[in-house]
Amino acid sequence: MVRLTIEGHQIDAPPNCSILQAFLHAGQTLVEGVGCMGQGVCGSCRVLVRRGGEREVNTALACETLIEEGMQVASLEYFTAPVRHVYRPEEAGDSWHLLQSIGETFPEAAHCRHCGGCDRACPKGLDVQRGVNLAVEGKLAESGRVFDECVMCNLCTLACPELIRPNHLGLFVRRMTAALWLRPANLMHRLQQIESGEMRIDFDAPGARPPR
Repeated sequence: MVRLTIEGHQIDAPPNCSILQAFLHAGQTLVEGVGCMGQGVCGSCRVLVRRGGEREVNTALACETLIEEGMQVASLEYFTAPVRHVYRPEEAGDSWHLLQSIGETFPEAAHCRHCGGCDRACPKGLDVQRGVNLAVEGKLAESGRVFDECVMCNLCTLACPELIRPNHLGLFVRRMTAALWLRPANLMHRLQQIESGEMRIDFDAPGARPPR
């Protein structure tokens, strides 16, 4: 038997159990937040874990993390973010305006500090920071692939000092990728620069005007 502590309760459970299985084996009652048992969504069983003999505390999912001798576990309650991102893919219009849509819906995404906190927090080992940066660059197909295995546990959101909510940005990107045909990111950037005045066009330059 393996002895560990879950929510302050000392528990003995058979080896090769997940944290969630060990909790049930000990006769403890699940109250809420377990998606695979009809009490929430996948990713809701997020926990903080300290392994025996270690000082560092890591984030994990109780359903897929195997127990270890001396492990200490604390659950993370569900939280509601102060700001919700509201959007409708069917109202996004032409895909030329996707960069503008990202900037308007997730303006904080451009302020990523590159601290890596979201990457360390992700229990699925996703390259979250890269996914956010790709979305800001307009490379939505690449960004969407980064978030393909996201279980919406919100741990990256909890870890982000800029309150970016990367998992929700990833969901936005995947929805937009499915809803719209995409145009080249570099061309969208260039048109955006021209419209904002950041890049000026010299119409008198050689070759600037098409032949008649």
